[in-house]
Amino acid sequence: MSWDLTALLNAADPQAVLAERNLWLVRLLEWLRHAPREPSAAAGTPLPLVRLKHLLNVLERHPEHAGKFADVIAGVWNDVDAVSLFAEVGFAPRMALWHEFLGRLRRRVLPATTDTRDLAALFELLFGDEQDEGWMAAIDDELLARLSLLFAAAPDEGWRVEMRAAVTVLVSHVHAAGLAGALRVRMDALLLQDRPFHQLPAAWEAVERALAQPGGEALSPALQYLRALLDRCRAAALTVPEHLEAHGVSVDLMFSVEQLTARLDRIEALLSCLVSAAPQRELLRLVAGLVRVVHERRSLRTLFARHYSLLARKVAERSAETGEHYITRNRAEYRDMLARAAGGGAVIAGTTFAKFFIGLLGFTAFWGGFWAGVNYALSFVLIHLLHWTVATKQPAMTAPALADKLQGVDRDDGLEGFVDEVTHLTRSQVAGILGNLAIVAPLVLGVQLLCQALFGLPLVGPHEAEYVLHSLDLLGPSLLFAAFTGTLLFSASLIAGWVENWFVFHRLDSAIAWNPGIVSMLGRARAQRWSHWWRANISGLAANISLGLMLGLVPALLGFFGLGVEVRHVTLSTGQLAAAVGALGWPVMATWAFWSCVLAIAGIGLLNVGVSFFCAFKVALRSRGVRLADRQRVYAAIRQRLRRAPLSFLVPPK
Repeated sequence: MSWDLTALLNAADPQAVLAERNLWLVRLLEWLRHAPREPSAAAGTPLPLVRLKHLLNVLERHPEHAGKFADVIAGVWNDVDAVSLFAEVGFAPRMALWHEFLGRLRRRVLPATTDTRDLAALFELLFGDEQDEGWMAAIDDELLARLSLLFAAAPDEGWRVEMRAAVTVLVSHVHAAGLAGALRVRMDALLLQDRPFHQLPAAWEAVERALAQPGGEALSPALQYLRALLDRCRAAALTVPEHLEAHGVSVDLMFSVEQLTARLDRIEALLSCLVSAAPQRELLRLVAGLVRVVHERRSLRTLFARHYSLLARKVAERSAETGEHYITRNRAEYRDMLARAAGGGAVIAGTTFAKFFIGLLGFTAFWGGFWAGVNYALSFVLIHLLHWTVATKQPAMTAPALADKLQGVDRDDGLEGFVDEVTHLTRSQVAGILGNLAIVAPLVLGVQLLCQALFGLPLVGPHEAEYVLHSLDLLGPSLLFAAFTGTLLFSASLIAGWVENWFVFHRLDSAIAWNPGIVSMLGRARAQRWSHWWRANISGLAANISLGLMLGLVPALLGFFGLGVEVRHVTLSTGQLAAAVGALGWPVMATWAFWSCVLAIAGIGLLNVGVSFFCAFKVALRSRGVRLADRQRVYAAIRQRLRRAPLSFLVPPK
């Protein structure tokens, strides 16, 4: 409904029920924001300020309207709970991230009502536009003084009483949060020596008593002491993220720290209003800040971007630590990578035959996917325990390590170091793939030929071989499936980083080493060895088990929704093609069907590696806050290295 000012002023009714008065205030703010601009409006002046000045001009010319106007505002103020506005807006009722997420989702989906005595809820309806903070900040001193007309009927002490009560609520929250064990044990012990959180309630009571005294002589020292305690509490709270960086990240704890520091900031803002000789400007600054907080609290993206950034960084850093082991920088490391990749290829050869065997058993879709996933997971874990490697696992781990080098590319030496790292990573990946494929193909083919010679038929029959040639065809969906597989490879690295962070955060390595029950069962020396083993292998086990199960189960689960997605892994696909050659004989290598599969496998390898690397690299960049400003300079440096030393991307220099 469109309202003009005359209709609004005539509709002001101080005797109306609270819901109608609240609705009238909402319509007034909508009129300020959305009424047509006057032809005489000053250029560049925000529309709400133009309308506000017009409103004040009308009220000053018509005292009868001004009286009703002030009575409505005073009546609303008397009938609502203002403590909630000062003490609760912007804060979660519980220190839990997911509880806050559900609250934000509810506020975005469900409509609000003006039939409320909660000023915090009404405030969100009144200032529903993100631009409100901007025009409030543009109010000058003259206009601010004229605004006092709107609050003429409200008692001056009313807002002070509510604000002091809000400070009491906030102090109690900070006191409780600071003494809670989850935060307290992670704060710097030196900053807690004088017990700032313990002293906070008593310090606020001293300030409150000083505010009630007529002279106010005791206010200055009491206020100074309280603000010093608030600074000490903030400094102590800000040491929690440092502890989490070193000992494992908890998103809920990060959320609690942010809520704690935000409450400390709100206490400071309320104190500035309470002790100011001319509080109008401080009150306006407070209200503008509350508007900003209201809109920030509506954003789901802001909530997760802020609180999961640290977790993403720790996951990326743990992947970077693992990824360093997959990067070769000299010929000895390169030869070692080839040998470890060859061992991985040998295990994948066995995985290939196990996959065909599982297919012959005729399981339903889910159980077929489950046992295929178990087959992959066992194979990957075996490769990990033997310190061998599967090439496609490397990109998701090496990308965060490469992202670390980007932080110095603005310098010439940093750019050169980054290009060096690109060459190291590329040839490491080439070595991994060559080592895997150079063993898996001849080994599978050799087993097929041996079975044919000994038993008169190959281990994998012609029917399965024909299916392989059809499924790996270059013109089929194999390349799309290969990109999908790359996302699963990347997801496994995220799961590995998250599990390792969880393991470290809960100090499970220390529990294995020092738990009385475990020590009595294993003995002290063995418990120590188990502790070190699990700390060193938890990431690898999580990555390999999760990757194997995802490769088997995700296609089966997506099939329930009618999505015929399959996985295409370059090493497994090479083994399958070698099995097909062994079943159909050498003449198949002269057909287009065979070479179409060969080309498809080359594309599968590129997409497995490229998609996994791209996803991990983007996450690593975002989590570190790295912005690659001069992309052309980096690309030019890589092209120059390609022209100058192309073989360095394939084999290490002497």
